[in-house]
Amino acid sequence: MSKLSSWPLSPDSSRYVIPHSLLEQLSQHVLTQDLYPLGLGYYAAALGHAMTREFHDDHLLIYYVKGRGLLKVGPRRGYLKAGQLVLLPRGLAHNYASDAADPWTIYWVHFDGKTALDFFNNLPLDRGFAVLNVGYNAKLIADFETLLQVRQSGYQLKHVFHAANQLRQILSYLALLHYSDKSASGFDLERIHSYMQAHIHQPLALDALAQQLSLSKYHFAKRYKKLTGTSAINHFINLKIEHACQQLDTGSQNINEIGYALGYDDAYYFSRIFKKVMGMSPTQYRKMRLGSWPIA
Repeated sequence: MSKLSSWPLSPDSSRYVIPHSLLEQLSQHVLTQDLYPLGLGYYAAALGHAMTREFHDDHLLIYYVKGRGLLKVGPRRGYLKAGQLVLLPRGLAHNYASDAADPWTIYWVHFDGKTALDFFNNLPLDRGFAVLNVGYNAKLIADFETLLQVRQSGYQLKHVFHAANQLRQILSYLALLHYSDKSASGFDLERIHSYMQAHIHQPLALDALAQQLSLSKYHFAKRYKKLTGTSAINHFINLKIEHACQQLDTGSQNINEIGYALGYDDAYYFSRIFKKVMGMSPTQYRKMRLGSWPIA
């Protein structure tokens, strides 16, 4: 585990380091070997908190909920403020310091595991300076508080198992939050997805989506896929089929009417697209709701 800071804890702050004996079990157990915490904490108004790591041998996540401070990673530097989150992967030398006039309040967790780096790769961020703007996120704070409950467990393995899976939830949740990070991506996904929802009942060409951000069709398609891992048109189709499933579950329209209402004039084509996405035809899906088609 990387060196922890020697910052003296204030009464309303906490630090929890998992014992080496437990770490050995976590690194070998099938339920936790892919991802597990090494140490975690909460520093409130951390005046004087600073750290320099020339050698960083684990992964670190820090969420800033109040105050500000300076982060340096190689030749790059920037001030971090409340509502931002930083990810520092293994091997990335860095140093940071809380601001003297407005000291930060942070949640932090060091972690490791066979798939730890994959969670970084799941986020379309600059690996050299991975900062995500998430704002004051109540769910994220609640998740960190749940993670911190492990410090009252008496080093019991089953509690650390739970903490490892809570960490997995936090890291996977960040992939959803990156959509709101317009300043980092320069690409307004929220606007595009809202436009898709507003036009769910009609065909939609890639040109029309690209025009929303004043981009060429080629550059729009490339940037959308980089951010989401899929094509814009594929996502739009998935939204349509998701809507069709809701209609099949709750409505009384026949299948042709549902397809037509979603912009599919050809009922056979609609059924083929539906089956490609859902693995079953619209007729089979409706029978599943009625109990005459097996779910599993």
